Amino acid sequence: MSDLDLQITDQARAHIRRQLDLTQAGYLRLGVKESGCNGFMYMLDYLEAPEQQDICVDFPDSVSVCVAAADLKMVAGTEVDMLTQGLNTALVFKNPNATSYCGCGESFAVGGEPDELDTTGVSDLATNVGTDS
Repeated sequence: MSDLDLQITDQARAHIRRQLDLTQAGYLRLGVKESGCNGFMYMLDYLEAPEQQDICVDFPDSVSVCVAAADLKMVAGTEVDMLTQGLNTALVFKNPNATSYCGCGESFAVGGEPDELDTTGVSDLATNVGTDS
């Protein structure tokens, strides 16, 4: 795979496929923006076509995910999964570049450039939960 090394579970991929169909989009863009109480939040956009600076990865079931080159280091290696708690279902991002997550699960922090991060124990952190569109 590319430098992105993005992974999507079967459940998350099926959800994304449904959302692409509902929005009549061809691509999902995964990005980040400065926000939240811990530094950064994930942003999901459904696109007809990728932008010139996007890095795109194709998955089974005709699911294509794009990441803007500027966000690549922040999301490289991320696993996208689905989490169901009671009646709520949401995409969950397991990001090895994150050094901490806020208590509400809406934002994450990184402690430096991802190449410099010590990701030991990151899997023990709470996962960042995006909203289900």
